[in-house]
Amino acid sequence: MVMSEKKSKILIIDDERNTREGLERALKAEYDIVLAEDAEKGLDQITADNFDIVLTDLRMPGLDGLSLIKRVKAMENPPDCIMLTAFGTVENAVEAMKSGAYDYLTKPINLDNLELLLKRALESRRLKRENTELRSGLAATYSFKNMIGKSAAMHQIFDTLHQIAPARSTVLLTGDSGTGKELAARALHQQSNRADNPFITVHCAALSTNLLESELFGHEKGAFTGAYERRIGRFEAADGGTIFLDEIGEIEPQVQVTLLRILETRTFERVGGTVTIESDVRLIAATNCDLKKQVDERKFREDLYYRLDVLHIHMPSLRGRREDIPLLLKHYLDEFNAENAKEIQGFVPEAVNVLSQYHWPGNVRELRNCVERMVVMTQNETLAVEDIPGTIRIAVAGDEGTGLTGIVGTDSLDMEANERSLILKALKDCDGNRSAAARKLGISRRTLHRKLNQYKLREM
Repeated sequence: MVMSEKKSKILIIDDERNTREGLERALKAEYDIVLAEDAEKGLDQITADNFDIVLTDLRMPGLDGLSLIKRVKAMENPPDCIMLTAFGTVENAVEAMKSGAYDYLTKPINLDNLELLLKRALESRRLKRENTELRSGLAATYSFKNMIGKSAAMHQIFDTLHQIAPARSTVLLTGDSGTGKELAARALHQQSNRADNPFITVHCAALSTNLLESELFGHEKGAFTGAYERRIGRFEAADGGTIFLDEIGEIEPQVQVTLLRILETRTFERVGGTVTIESDVRLIAATNCDLKKQVDERKFREDLYYRLDVLHIHMPSLRGRREDIPLLLKHYLDEFNAENAKEIQGFVPEAVNVLSQYHWPGNVRELRNCVERMVVMTQNETLAVEDIPGTIRIAVAGDEGTGLTGIVGTDSLDMEANERSLILKALKDCDGNRSAAARKLGISRRTLHRKLNQYKLREM
């Protein structure tokens, strides 16, 4: 037996019998309707039952509609209130909104407008409820700061991090770019007994061999041209704490030798120096390349590899834990709402569907950048499919042909047809304005021109 979907419950408060009963007849097929003839009886109903929406008249005997709304909005988990009145003035509208009304309609009520307003209010209410549930879910899944996930893969990561955080042993983090390796390293440090001491990050690929040696181990005055004074290296500065070496597969053999010695003896000399320095540092290394393959190709020292690979954590790609995408979307929406002084309520389900289908080659980092762009660029209260960058929508259309109903081509596997359809739809929506269409698609105007030529759409 299939259970029918529960109807939204609406309370109609109006002292005019014909008005409230007329609205009941118009709405009862789709909604669960309750009636009240004045504000006091309406408050009794709201106290005794749970309503999604309250439709209330403005002028009634006794307590008026504005006072009613103020009292309703002071309740815990209040319903949304819509004001109905025959006295449609700007002053009344402003006062109603200040009192906490969701919106305002004038009598005689246009039923089509009312239906649209009710659907919008219920959708807004649903998004707020989902956001609240997601916040609770996020709190439950925050095993470490800024690491989010409810998937089995992430729970395994959290369990492993908890287990190995107190140890001094070296950790090797592997995984594709953007999967959160640095976040995992910071989490290990924060959960260890070294948390009050330094956590120092070095991006190995960004420095030449000479600069990397100086950066890691320091140098003495006059050690090389430009060494005008002694410099303390990162290993020395991190004494008692943790050092995180990102992209460790990029370091040259000369540095690998010194690094091996530190792991074996916990000692080193500054570049150009003779004094042996001891340093109690936990080393965490990360790479997105296959270090074992580099060992086999003699590009990376085998002894150093085994020194690094004492404890190994592989960070899963985002496409391997798609159930975490809604949590991540909510997390980054909150972050960029705060950063940009916005109050975007959430993502519409269709947008979440499209974003969950995308393959995310840049992983969590790419998703974060995507949400930032959507928040900055939208002028709406919610994030919809059209707010998603065009490159992502085109990719999803080409991969699945879903989530973009009415936009993609008829053949979901025909990438060119889907892309052409998206361009035509954007141009139509923008009345042929190419700059506006390019913005809507999330591509540059130059790219749009190239696509128009490619698909022989130059006449548009």
